[in-house]
Amino acid sequence: MANLALGTILAVLASLIITANVLVAIVLLRLIQKSGYKGHYFVLNLAVADAMVGFTVMGLVMDEFSEPFYPPQIFCVLRMAFVTSSSAASILSLILVACDRHLAIRKPFHYLQLVTGLRVGLRLVGLWLLAAIIGFLPVFVPIFQKISDQEKCSFFGVFQPTYMLSVSCIGFFPALFLFIYLYCDMLKIASVHVQHIREVEHAGLAGSCPPPHTTSDMKALRTVAILIGCFALSWLPFFIASIVQTVCTNCLTYKVIESYLWLLGLCNSLLNPLLYSCWQKDVRLQFSQLAAGVKRRVLLHLGNRHRFPGRGTKSLPTVSCLRLQD
Repeated sequence: MANLALGTILAVLASLIITANVLVAIVLLRLIQKSGYKGHYFVLNLAVADAMVGFTVMGLVMDEFSEPFYPPQIFCVLRMAFVTSSSAASILSLILVACDRHLAIRKPFHYLQLVTGLRVGLRLVGLWLLAAIIGFLPVFVPIFQKISDQEKCSFFGVFQPTYMLSVSCIGFFPALFLFIYLYCDMLKIASVHVQHIREVEHAGLAGSCPPPHTTSDMKALRTVAILIGCFALSWLPFFIASIVQTVCTNCLTYKVIESYLWLLGLCNSLLNPLLYSCWQKDVRLQFSQLAAGVKRRVLLHLGNRHRFPGRGTKSLPTVSCLRLQD
């Protein structure tokens, strides 16, 4: 019964993660085609990485619903390596998004010259190589593997506690500290901009012109702050519990970490697309345009079938009102 409940939760969560991130990826591709803004590639990469998290979790869902079986050791190692790699790619993508926003605030006039297509491509390639190294390290270093006779694949069932400790100390916590540094630095820059604008307004030189950087700075600051908070609340309990479990094997049970705290970490892959669709105006506008286009096609299709049921979906030779509105 417990495996069935866990499998159901994993299936629902993985389906939501895949659906949300695929929709965000489609919207971002449309935005990139229209604007050519290079910063959207980092957000698109984040959506792809989070979607891969959902796909890899689907493999674990199949294990929960299937009959007990005893897969080979290398099968479980490779499966959990793919799960770890996709999660690492999601975390590293968050770092790239935060760094991109930080660069846009710190050097707004040189941003377009610094963020070129070649540099974006090199950063993304490096990100996926690093994520693959983190995830598949136990495959190439057998000392990190754990011989287990369990019928289900799990982190602590195939990986040594030292590997989880290494990932936490070398990967997660430096990423968290980098997030905090970027947040504090952007807060400092935004506050300096606000102070300068207030000085200009008090001097009577601002007139009716809106502040050039305050809105974008505070928007980026708010986005990064929310991402940091959700990232910390999602993954921090899992990594702290993993360290405690490594140091004190009798303090916590592996089942609690893998069944509950890891699910909380997976929720970060669902929160990321929701945050971007809610907080970024251009993404939200593109979502509304995409939904309006789908609704327009559905209404036109239903209207044609209602007026001419024998013609199916064949379009009318006259000009439609929707086209006149466009």
